[in-house]
Amino acid sequence: MPRSSAAVARPPARASAVGAWILFDWAAQPFFTLVATFVFGPYFATRLAGSDVAGQAAWGYATAAAGLVIALLSPLLGAVADAAGARKRWIFGFSILLVAGTASLWWAAPGSPHGVAIALAGFVVAAIGVEFATVFNNAMLPGLVRPARLGRLSGDGWAAGYVSGLVCILIAFGFLIASPESGLTLFGTPPVFGLDPAAFEGERLTGPFTAVWYAVFVLPMFLLVPDLPARAGLARAVRAGFADLAAAVERLPRDRRLVGFLVAHMVYTDGLAALFAFGGIYAAARFEWGATEIGLFGILIMLAGAVGTFLGGRLDDRFGSRPIIVAALLALVAAGVGLLSVGPGYVLFVVDVAPPAAGDGLFGSFAEKFYLALGVAIGLGMGPLQASSRSFVAQLAPRGAVTRTFGLFALSGKVTSFLAPAAVATVTAWTGSTRLGVATILAFFIVGAVLMMLLPREAAPDGRR
Repeated sequence: MPRSSAAVARPPARASAVGAWILFDWAAQPFFTLVATFVFGPYFATRLAGSDVAGQAAWGYATAAAGLVIALLSPLLGAVADAAGARKRWIFGFSILLVAGTASLWWAAPGSPHGVAIALAGFVVAAIGVEFATVFNNAMLPGLVRPARLGRLSGDGWAAGYVSGLVCILIAFGFLIASPESGLTLFGTPPVFGLDPAAFEGERLTGPFTAVWYAVFVLPMFLLVPDLPARAGLARAVRAGFADLAAAVERLPRDRRLVGFLVAHMVYTDGLAALFAFGGIYAAARFEWGATEIGLFGILIMLAGAVGTFLGGRLDDRFGSRPIIVAALLALVAAGVGLLSVGPGYVLFVVDVAPPAAGDGLFGSFAEKFYLALGVAIGLGMGPLQASSRSFVAQLAPRGAVTRTFGLFALSGKVTSFLAPAAVATVTAWTGSTRLGVATILAFFIVGAVLMMLLPREAAPDGRR
């Protein structure tokens, strides 16, 4: 089956187009950083839903619902887009969902009779929008650089996303979010715009902030990145997309390497989805951290993710995507076990340490410092994992079917993505333990690593493996 696609058919794009493509990751990252993981998710679980257990369970089911919709539609939409040609109009349509969903989160106020429903609905709509927009943005990757530089470009995109997340966390916790007790932000000042900490207006404003950030920074992609010409109207593209997808599914078993990777990606991305959904929530519950501690924890993870992804992209180009993916998964397993081994008065499950005490200051106990170090390890691992997965599927995509292949890539990341969040939610609700719930994530990373190691070792077109 012919490999690589637009990257073979046309010369590399201009530097301005490459930079504009990278800005999509910069634009989209605040949804994952502020809304899904470090700000709005923990606010929902600890302040809006009523209890940590009920909040973690509800957030898990919402994440699972969004994942199911994405899983069902992404391959078909990718096939339709390949038949239609142009991709930017699809990105524009799904961007509207992202902007509308995140903007609505402002109205998820404590005590509101519809606050929980608004929060969950807005999160699901925004998640669907950002994931589908990402499918079509990813499909433009092979047409921008030559195959030997796919890993670096993918890594640079993810690194830009992590830096964006870092900047947004600093803005959120430095200017918007204040402690209800002190009324001061991380920088020791009152929140801007007269935001009321008691009503958690800073946490809620991160939704509209995410919408504005995305709308501003996605514009260069629309203006500068080359798009394929439109080839068919929507009705014709839908018919052609159905037929092409059916033919692709029929041919898929012949491509053992692509199938093997999609199955492995399906498993370990389930774990990543749950890690993003519950990382901030679990940290908040484990040490009763407030907004300041969660913000600093997020800053460290974003910084580590940016460094890991930047270096991982270059290692990807040198050693290949598969070794980087396996190494990242093993690092996540080791760090995940370490996180589960830490509590307020112990580390490594059985080593007793002094618990946090009043007057210790931020992260004053040894257990908290140990937890922070493991969070950095998580950041170093998850960035290269995501970047190398994207560059690997770009290498494996058959010519003329890039968007469809990225649709299958999204499908593999979402078709069972409800399982890990649902498993966390179910185990948490059943046992009443957030730690046992989060422990289920490690199984997905372990199985994913094993499947990647068993992947057939046929060479890619440029000789990489």
